[in-house]
Amino acid sequence: MKPRLSPFAAVLFLAGISSVHAAPAQNAQNQCITLKNISITDTVITKAEWSNGEISADRMSSLTGGSTNVLQSKPHCVVEGEIGARTGADGKHYGTKFQLRLPENWNGGFLFQGGGGVDGFVAPAVGSIPVRTYTATPALMRGYAVVSMDGGHPTPTPNFGADQQARLDFAYQSTGKVTAVAKHLIQKMYAVAPKHSYFMGCSNGGREAMMAAQRYPLEFDGVIAANPGFRLSRAAVAQQWDYQQFMKIAPKDAQGNKILANALTQADLDKVSEAVKNRCDARDGLKDGVINAWESCDFKAEHAGLSPAKTAALKAVMDGARDSRGNQIYSGWYYDVGMNQSDWRKWKLGSSQTAKPDSRGVTLGAGSLTWYFMTPAVPNFDLSKFDFDRDTPKTYQTGAINDAVSTDLSTFRARGGKLIVITGVSDPVFSAKDQVAWFRQMNADTPSAQSFSRLFMIPGMNHCGGGQAFNDVDPLTLLENWHGSNHAPDRMIAQGKSFPNKQMPICAYPKVATYTGGNENKADSFECR
Repeated sequence: MKPRLSPFAAVLFLAGISSVHAAPAQNAQNQCITLKNISITDTVITKAEWSNGEISADRMSSLTGGSTNVLQSKPHCVVEGEIGARTGADGKHYGTKFQLRLPENWNGGFLFQGGGGVDGFVAPAVGSIPVRTYTATPALMRGYAVVSMDGGHPTPTPNFGADQQARLDFAYQSTGKVTAVAKHLIQKMYAVAPKHSYFMGCSNGGREAMMAAQRYPLEFDGVIAANPGFRLSRAAVAQQWDYQQFMKIAPKDAQGNKILANALTQADLDKVSEAVKNRCDARDGLKDGVINAWESCDFKAEHAGLSPAKTAALKAVMDGARDSRGNQIYSGWYYDVGMNQSDWRKWKLGSSQTAKPDSRGVTLGAGSLTWYFMTPAVPNFDLSKFDFDRDTPKTYQTGAINDAVSTDLSTFRARGGKLIVITGVSDPVFSAKDQVAWFRQMNADTPSAQSFSRLFMIPGMNHCGGGQAFNDVDPLTLLENWHGSNHAPDRMIAQGKSFPNKQMPICAYPKVATYTGGNENKADSFECR
């Protein structure tokens, strides 16, 4: 006997010959509402409502790359819930909260939207391109079912590090839990499983994306990791290194307090950016403010013409964190034109003219290091006294579960998975040089890596967008064409507000965009070489 289909499933079956799974509006609304009563182990569904499309702005956009504007979508179902609610070792409430949006006209795809910062919030599940300067259509508006989550703790603060399971959830386990629940709800809504599953995120969301490929290779068919904090434990140590180096030269106010923000003035950073441009800009065949040949740029701190003290501090920072024996703790950084941009200052120096620094490296990095990355947590640790010999090893335990450093992607590759990594050469928080080193090693360790992986380095771009760069890109379309139609991308066409009425190809590493003649504003005037 053939199994009987429900009326809703029958509609979907008949529509299955097309790429869109559509149902009469009333059927879809009714099916949405029934999801509130779905029984899923260790999961509570708190909301299942029909939405006519308006979606609030992402209040944490600076950390996620999400939209800062109210968005309009077509009708869809909004499901919210919590997985694994419990009381932690610190007596506080924990659980992984999520939001899943299920469009009436579904394209058969599922997209997991990564978080940002230390998570602790549920961003609107719209599947925004994870580079905040994007203009491309978000995934939800393309017909994807999209899920977002809070990483297993309720506030965007790092004190969840007091609980063992909360550490594990933030590191990677929440991704697995939410994926399983989201796919179950998709099956219930549409009566079919997703045809393909993607993960896309920036910053910590980019780390989560890389973790999806590394720890859940059977769950995802495609991953987009933008400016990923994949070696987050070491980057947190590097932020303290930067702080200490800059504080050595920070001038004092009238009360004798050192002011971190004034260690390098805006004029200093402008001078560095201009000096880098003068030395390396023309190496791609065109002097246009974009250093496409960034890897061959041989700029040194001494070339900027700063004072000896400022030169020494800049060199120490750009060479990367080291122990007393000179051993590298965290990667060095590329010199690039984006070093004078606001985002670079926000992370490295801040703008506070008081004794209390406001750089994100201090305000975000300090708490993360003491509560989460150090084992055991040391909340009252004086980071001005962080010892790079004695204290760095205290981060190794968390690094082992948190850092997305695996270079074995053999299962992900064998299943046809595709990986796209995007990084700004001028990222001030996660080193582009470190990302390149990982990509090279992954290519060496995973056979046929070029068949499934691409790295796109965006000159001048800061963290998750911004900078003086061609920072308006659409990697999701690249992934769709690659995974869906086997069109392997060798370039990504980009634009940016810093360069109006101009397009530039961002070439797949190790090739770079090289000017070959013709209209400088046209992407086809450049070749990837």
